[in-house]
Amino acid sequence: MIKPASEFIAEAQALINCLDAVSAKALYDQSKGALIIDVREAASAEASQLTESINVSRGLIEMKIPSLCPEPDTMIFIHCAGGGRASLAAARLQEMGYTNVHAITDKFENIKAVFG
Repeated sequence: MIKPASEFIAEAQALINCLDAVSAKALYDQSKGALIIDVREAASAEASQLTESINVSRGLIEMKIPSLCPEPDTMIFIHCAGGGRASLAAARLQEMGYTNVHAITDKFENIKAVFG
């Protein structure tokens, strides 16, 4: 039997910090030096992105994050279009040794409305 993506996402979400947009924004506003990583594909990010976000497509996160974030305790918020890719990316970053990772699991429209 083939394991569906929804199972991988559910497994990841059981291991990570998941936040809605409002909770993420409150935490982000209290932090210093936090990063917001948009793991959608470049075309989606170019069409609309958060003011403070950095686009790193999900398929490149493991290769690009060390240069963007060399400190493992930096607060990192990850978002995508609906929470699935953000959850998978957050779990991977935790596996890599990052200790302060949060997946914003809201829909992008809600995240954009809250973060700008």
